[in-house]
Amino acid sequence: MKGLLFTYLLTYGGAIAAIVEPFIGLLVYIGFAILKPEAMWPWSVPQANFSRIIAIALLAGWALQGFRGWDLGRGKAVIMALIGYLVWTIISAVRAPDQVLAWGFVESLAKIVVPIVVGITTIDSMRKLKLLVWVILLSQAYPAFELNMTYLGGYNQLKEEGFAGLDNNSYAISLVTCSGLAFFLFLHSERWWQKAIAAASAAFMVHAVLFSFSRGGMLGLIVLGLSVFAIMPKGWKECLGFLMAVVIGLSLAGAEVRARFGTSFADKEHRDESAESRVELWAACWDTMLKYPVLGVGPDHMPLRMDQYGFRRGKEAHTLWLQIGAELGFPGVLLLMSYYGICLVRLWPIARGKTPVVDPWLTYLARMVVASLCGFVVSAQFVSLESLESPYYIALVGAGVLMLSDRSLPPVQDSGSSAMQSVDEPAPADFVRVNDRGQIYI
Repeated sequence: MKGLLFTYLLTYGGAIAAIVEPFIGLLVYIGFAILKPEAMWPWSVPQANFSRIIAIALLAGWALQGFRGWDLGRGKAVIMALIGYLVWTIISAVRAPDQVLAWGFVESLAKIVVPIVVGITTIDSMRKLKLLVWVILLSQAYPAFELNMTYLGGYNQLKEEGFAGLDNNSYAISLVTCSGLAFFLFLHSERWWQKAIAAASAAFMVHAVLFSFSRGGMLGLIVLGLSVFAIMPKGWKECLGFLMAVVIGLSLAGAEVRARFGTSFADKEHRDESAESRVELWAACWDTMLKYPVLGVGPDHMPLRMDQYGFRRGKEAHTLWLQIGAELGFPGVLLLMSYYGICLVRLWPIARGKTPVVDPWLTYLARMVVASLCGFVVSAQFVSLESLESPYYIALVGAGVLMLSDRSLPPVQDSGSSAMQSVDEPAPADFVRVNDRGQIYI
């Protein structure tokens, strides 16, 4: 019953609020997209159009505000890459053999892209950006908590059934992607209860990845951890927190988990059937990319061609990047990679404290996004998850950081050609900076 009340309250309350403040509708929409109430509480929440109601109200509120907020700064390139990806998907769908399948893929992608476009134009403050991060984290952490309770109760639902239509591998990648948010929220939040929530969220999500027995998810956690260490400040408190996280993570990984992950790097003679088939699936996708390099074989069409490579028809390729390349051609996969890649490249100097910002939270959020997307980009090579929402929305946070950092930076009054200065250069007396530990200084 609590799930039903929660869902109806957020749906209709959020829809009313979205008319006045579209950003509230965006938070509810993203929360539902990640939490998936129908799957979270299937015994009480019916299959209904909850997200559609919120989306309509969100678009209506955006229209009433005059579609304002297009000063995106360096975030513009990130959003344009995503829009280009959607446009290319539509072009590929026009000539796809199975029109129903192709346009179904376009519809699912549009349900992600359109709210992101609305979202980037409604984010106009650091408070909104921080709220977005907390909504993403909590919407992912609560299902992880429930999956942990089920696992401790004696049944590994995530491994046996997956969650919300995603198998154990796909959902593990979603958990990995949000774990970076949890670590840096724990590190940088000002209040103890915020730190406690972030730490608990990280523990639930990491443990769920481990008992999912997803090798891609485990590899993603390792890459995430290396990324966190590379960009975090190296004070004794931060290093102690990182060491504690590593120790806890290793203690949660039992012998069966370590043995499962070890098979990822076995040679061909000792590689298990699942790992071996992945390599063959990747080769099939690459061959298809070479045969159809421009528009691909059509959105969501690669599984229909698997029987040509000795697999059962309908089998997924177990790789996001190569499957998108096979379905949408080289331009399609490059546009998708640009959405994440431009975000990562432009956030890196901010995350490392090399770009001056007026609010230390711009640096903190940049670190969260960089770490999370690094874990996602690597682990996505092992799973087909073309419509997984969380990485799209985390990249939206990154675009928001780029946008707000450009709006808040004062121009440099000198004879140089650049409007921005590195922290390694001398600054005017009134120029505010943040060092690599996120501390503001003049």
